[in-house]
Amino acid sequence: MKKYAYIGCLGFIAVITTEFGVIGILPQIAAHYNISIDKAGILLSAFALVIALTGPFMTLLVSGIDRKKIMLTAIFIFLLTGVISSFSPPFWLLMLVRILPAFLQPVYISTALAVAITNGNKKYENELMSIVFSGVAIAMVSTVPFATWLASQFSWEYSFIIQSIVSIIALLAIYFFLPDMPVTAKKSYGSQLKILTQPTFIVSTAMNFFMIAGWFSTYSYFAEYLNKAKGMDSTAVSYMLFLFGIIGVITNRVSGKMLNKDIANTTALFLSGTILMPLLLYFSGTNTITLIFVIALWGFLYSPSFLNASTYMISSAPTSLEFANSLATSFGNLGITVGTTVGGWIIATKGVQYTPWLTLLFGILAFAMIILRKYLEKRNIPVQNIASY
Repeated sequence: MKKYAYIGCLGFIAVITTEFGVIGILPQIAAHYNISIDKAGILLSAFALVIALTGPFMTLLVSGIDRKKIMLTAIFIFLLTGVISSFSPPFWLLMLVRILPAFLQPVYISTALAVAITNGNKKYENELMSIVFSGVAIAMVSTVPFATWLASQFSWEYSFIIQSIVSIIALLAIYFFLPDMPVTAKKSYGSQLKILTQPTFIVSTAMNFFMIAGWFSTYSYFAEYLNKAKGMDSTAVSYMLFLFGIIGVITNRVSGKMLNKDIANTTALFLSGTILMPLLLYFSGTNTITLIFVIALWGFLYSPSFLNASTYMISSAPTSLEFANSLATSFGNLGITVGTTVGGWIIATKGVQYTPWLTLLFGILAFAMIILRKYLEKRNIPVQNIASY
């Protein structure tokens, strides 16, 4: 039933607005607290690190709880975070309230995906997943650029007000339109943890990590990169984020349909952006028209990255859907942490113009994992022989 997928998508918009809404305002936050841009970037990397470290455990812990209650609790915490952050608290408190919702982000995502898939036609499960994941692109085209634009016109606190409003809307939609969904047959922890011994799942997890790390080593500093390397002001950056998101909304639906036909090749197609985009960004210079086309292509290739990475991982562990989803979210966010951290270090030591080359490096490693998985599948290597490889 697509209705449940759309409800999950709405909550996803709130989640993504919270996690990535700071990307467009990092320079303003750094200026407000009189800190460096790489230190301000911790607001993103710390959020992602908490997800990476706790996601699978939190998902296992709440796996027997009514799914509606889980989704409501998660979105309420996101709402609380937005309200407190909008009052520009001391940096340590801003960091603390940023971390709190991170504990429940993978829980929300894995639960929303499970609700959408288990209540729909299995033949179209990747398309249903793409509806939920389209919340990422919709946030990029609406709430994130709008919050960035408001911040450029007034102050960065307005970004968190937008986050709070979206969270309220999502909370009401889940409460009124999603029925109670008690878990009738809870899987044992052992049966779910078994996927961690599967070679193809391990390699798929590594691909997820490298792919997301590659994209976020540059994307985390989207505003800083366009400002310093391409000479755009804050208003122009908000327009570029808007363009980025418009393309992304379309791409997620396209990718979902493509994944229904061929998961590996679809993932590889969009992953090619980690190789192509650094070259285009390097040679595009500061010409505005050229940059518009380059950023549009960037949005097209980047936007379905979470959907592709998660689907690629889940396809190697179809019997442990929610746990595999949580691991996909966790390792994706570990990729965000590493990409953002290393990208920040490059900015501090070399300059923001060098971050796209990190994207290229991580992209090559991700492609190597796709090749390795194909090799393992052809050889049909049994679990007990993984140590010898």
